[in-house]
Amino acid sequence: MLSIATKVERIVRESAFLTEGLKRGLINLSELARQLQPQLESDLWKPVGQAAVVTALRRLAERLPEPPEGNIVLVQKTGELTTRTELTEYTFRHSDTIHECHRKLLAATGPLRGAFLTVTRGVNEVMVICSRTLAPLVEAAFEGEQLLARLDDLNALTLHLAPAASREPGTYQAILRQLAWDRVNLVNMICTNTELTVLLEQDQTGPAFSTLARFKRH
Repeated sequence: MLSIATKVERIVRESAFLTEGLKRGLINLSELARQLQPQLESDLWKPVGQAAVVTALRRLAERLPEPPEGNIVLVQKTGELTTRTELTEYTFRHSDTIHECHRKLLAATGPLRGAFLTVTRGVNEVMVICSRTLAPLVEAAFEGEQLLARLDDLNALTLHLAPAASREPGTYQAILRQLAWDRVNLVNMICTNTELTVLLEQDQTGPAFSTLARFKRH
């Protein structure tokens, strides 16, 4: 049978946000204990007192490794923030003919300007994100391929980074951590050398914009 302290430690260490917040003293231990109580009682099959959880959290905080020195946000201010709306995401099963589909799509969309299109090939899947106006071209190019998922009415926010950002430890981690702290749910993300694009459902776009705007230069 697991002890309360052991179970509390497992829960905290599974979350980078709880671990760092606990070590930095950013978390109200009584409130966190109250929120953990139902899970602990379910997992341990017994009543769990809030005071016992607070004690376990306090002792765990003393044993956690020191966080990196410096500010919590480790990324330098970046450039502009741009928005794209009405996007569609397709996920297809990888196949022997998927390369030809990609070629057809590029040929069909090449003359078009201003539309958003990105294709990512994984080990077992191929993801296509496009402006809604390009959806018929995507479906025509990938006709006959196995469609695993489709998401409509998505928005994208692109944060333009300094050229050296990819060589700075903590750049992406700081941005994604702040989004997570602000409870912004990401559908997907795309990185290039100087751009970080996050894909979101419409109701998450406003909160995400507010978060990412903090990283802009003024």
